[in-house]
Amino acid sequence: MKRTLLSLLTIFIAGPSFAQQADLAKFRKIDSLLTYLNANNKFMGSVAIQEKGKVVFDKAYGFANAENKLAAKPDTKYKIGSVTKIFTAAMIFQLIEEKKLNLNRPLSEFYPKIPNADKITIGHLLNHKSGITNYTDSPDFESYRTQQQTKKDMLARLESGEPVFDPGVRGEYSNSNYILLGYIIQDITKKSYKENLSQRITGKAGLKNTYYYTKINPKRNEAYSYTFTNGKWDRTEEWHESVAGAAGAIQSTATDLTKFINTLFTGKIVSKSSLDQMMTIDWGFGKGLLAYPFLERKFFGYNGGIESFKSVVSYYPKEEMGFAVLVNGGDYNTNDIILGILSIYYKKPFIFPNLTSVALDESALKVHEGIYSTPSLPFKVDIKLVKDELVAHATNQGSFPLNPVSENEFNYPPAGITITFNAKGFTLRQADGSTSQFTKE
Repeated sequence: MKRTLLSLLTIFIAGPSFAQQADLAKFRKIDSLLTYLNANNKFMGSVAIQEKGKVVFDKAYGFANAENKLAAKPDTKYKIGSVTKIFTAAMIFQLIEEKKLNLNRPLSEFYPKIPNADKITIGHLLNHKSGITNYTDSPDFESYRTQQQTKKDMLARLESGEPVFDPGVRGEYSNSNYILLGYIIQDITKKSYKENLSQRITGKAGLKNTYYYTKINPKRNEAYSYTFTNGKWDRTEEWHESVAGAAGAIQSTATDLTKFINTLFTGKIVSKSSLDQMMTIDWGFGKGLLAYPFLERKFFGYNGGIESFKSVVSYYPKEEMGFAVLVNGGDYNTNDIILGILSIYYKKPFIFPNLTSVALDESALKVHEGIYSTPSLPFKVDIKLVKDELVAHATNQGSFPLNPVSENEFNYPPAGITITFNAKGFTLRQADGSTSQFTKE
C-alpha cells in the first residue's frame, strides 16, 4: 500500500472492575478532548456512544444559542443534513417489503420528464448511480435555499438539468436522488414525508427528539448553527425545509441517532435482506449507507452538512457499537474529531492537538522556506510563505497551513502534525507518536 503523509496522520455491581475503570478513563479522555476543542472555539455540538443498545457516553458542548449564551444539552436538537438519507432509504425498503415498490422500477413511472427517467431505477437513486445532476451544486441554489419551494418548483429544476452520466455506469453523489425518493414515498403512501417519518421510523424506534425540521425555535431546545469569525460566533442563515426535503430535512439528537442506527441494525426497521442491500457498497455508495473504515473495523452510517451543521452517525455491527457526532459550530475537521474519539475509545495512541499560536514576523517565517525530504518516505515537502503564513505541500498531495507555536515549532492541529525545525531540516511528529527526520535540500 502506498504510504502518504495524510494517511500516516490518520476515523451495577458492588465495585467497579479494572475493565470498568479503564472504560471510565477512556470516556473521561474523550470528554477532555471535546472540552479542550470547545474551550478553544474549535467545536460546539453533541456526542453520544452506545454499546449494545445502551448509552455509555452522552454530552453536549458549547451553545445552542450563542447570542443568548444558552448552553447546549444532550437533548438539544441539531439539523442532521444528509444523515436524513438513511431514514429515507429505510422507508423505501419498507415499501419494497410491502410489495408497493421494487428496486428495478423505473423513475419514468413517477416523473417521466426527468432526463433518462426510463433508464433510471429506484436502485440507481438509492446508491447515487442515476446520473441526475446535484441541485445543490447549481449556480442558482444560493438564491433560493432560504425560501419555501413547492414540489413543482423543485421538479422543474431537476427536469431542466443535464445528466452528468448515463444511469448505472458509475456513482456520483447527488442530493437530487433523495429529493425524488422522498416524493415517491409521498406518492405511494398518499401521506407527507413528515407523517411517514413519524409512523414508519421514529414511532417504531422510540425516537422522541427526531423530526422534520421547521424554523429553528430555541424554546423547543433546537440549536442554531455558527461559524467562528473575528473572535465571536456568527449565526448561519437557515435553509428552508422544503429545499432539503428527504435529502436532508431531519433534526435529531446524538442519542436518538445512535438509538436509530442500533434499531436499524437489529432488525426493527427493515429486514436483514433489506439491510444487506443497504450495506452493499458499489462505486463508494450503499443504498442508504456508507462504509467508514477505522483500523481493521468497518463502520456503516452516513455523514451530513447543512447550514453550518455537520453530522455523522456510524455503527460497527460486530461489536454493536454506534456513535453520533453533531456539530453546530467550529473551526476543526469533523473527521479528525471522530478519529480522536475512536482512537481514544479503542485505546490507540492519540496526542491532543496543540491549539496555541504565537505571532511571528515575515523574516522569522521565511527562514523555514525550502524543500525537505527523507529516505523513509516517498515524497518531498515544499514549505513556502504564503500571505503571512507557512504552507506545507507534500508531493502529489494537498497543502496545509502551519500554525506557529514558537519560532521553530509549528503544527497542523486537524491532523495532529507537529514540525520542529533544526539547523539541517525538521522533525515531523504525528498523532500516533511516530517521527520522521526531514533534511533541507
